[in-house]
Amino acid sequence: MAGQTLSEKIFSRASKKEVRAGEFVMADIDKAMVHDITGPLAVKGFHEIAGEDAKVWDPSKIVILFDHQVPADSLNAAKNHLLLRNFGKEQNIFNYDVFEGVCHQVMPEKGHALPGKLIVGSDSHTCTYGALGAFSTGIGSTDMASVFATGKLWFMVPQTLRLMADGRLPSRVTSKDLVLRMIGDIGADGATYMTCEFAGSVVSRMKMPERMTMTNMAIEMGGKTGLMEPDEIALAYLRERVDDLDEDAVLHGDEDARLDERIWDVDDLEPQVAVPHNVDNVRPVGDLVGTKIDQVFLGSCTNGRFEDFELACEVMKDEPLAQGVRMIVIPASRTEYMKALRAGLVEQFMESGAIVESPCCGPCMGGSFGLLGPGEVGLSTSNRNFRGRQGSPDSFVYLCSPATAAAGAVTGEITDPRDF
Repeated sequence: MAGQTLSEKIFSRASKKEVRAGEFVMADIDKAMVHDITGPLAVKGFHEIAGEDAKVWDPSKIVILFDHQVPADSLNAAKNHLLLRNFGKEQNIFNYDVFEGVCHQVMPEKGHALPGKLIVGSDSHTCTYGALGAFSTGIGSTDMASVFATGKLWFMVPQTLRLMADGRLPSRVTSKDLVLRMIGDIGADGATYMTCEFAGSVVSRMKMPERMTMTNMAIEMGGKTGLMEPDEIALAYLRERVDDLDEDAVLHGDEDARLDERIWDVDDLEPQVAVPHNVDNVRPVGDLVGTKIDQVFLGSCTNGRFEDFELACEVMKDEPLAQGVRMIVIPASRTEYMKALRAGLVEQFMESGAIVESPCCGPCMGGSFGLLGPGEVGLSTSNRNFRGRQGSPDSFVYLCSPATAAAGAVTGEITDPRDF
């Protein structure tokens, strides 16, 4: 019999039996996360399932984060925050109530995402944690209510699609450009309910921020999760954050496991841009040079880390923003904000004319601030450009890397960062 993929091994551990892709299993959940948008619905569902006085299955395995509408930007948001605060206190659940940052940055950063674990979050980009070798996936609030009550959930073990990237990324071409190219080639539903396992010499050289950008966007090609084999780079990241890391329990896929594979050679890869209004509508930046923009958003759980800001500042240098262009910079977490602050990057952005906001989702889901008006064009490092995603349904969002966003900010139009 063929060996097992990493996904199959994780589900075998979680369901306490050897399983293969295509089988249905009831699996034990290792960690569950909710945020301020989806959390209240999960709490309501939990009480409907288990009763008003019921206790969750294991409060130590649940994390609450506020990130989508913080600080509360409406009375309804404030009520949702209050509901989750009270639920956390009643259930003894840890709540990051200090606006620590975007959930998908904070979970790995604070040591909640570990290799070989099965993690669910009531947000589609929970797949980010696969950069550390965890099987992490987004679920709905009703499913989360069931997890709160039982600590278990039904899954079909997914097939694995290995996405191989070989060669070397050219200067100012990033992991965001690579994953956009992959999404463009595979399509929005080309990897539906599959484990998108990123591998190859390019991936093996990536630092954790670059890897998290890749796994974050697996959902945009239909993937159930994004996943990478845990290696020394991932373990070094975890050792800085987890005191009792059990490295002997780290899982790896077998060499003879059954999976599908696609290969990209990145030596000649250009910066890529996803064109409105679909993430898989991807074109080389050269096709779009000269497209006028009104706003640049640098941040989100996809590209809101220190390394992203450092690259943007390198491109922008001391240039001011182009006339008529707004730029919103939002670190993905308090920790990343402090790195940027101490390195002088916040000052550089502010002096250019940008504004730097506290860690949160910001314009990414169009629910807090920085919205686009009718007819306006936004250049964004986030992960989705659906119609109306960042404001008016009559606005246009182009997705790109931090380097491309920075070049556009100072020219006022989509620009190849390699030429700037």
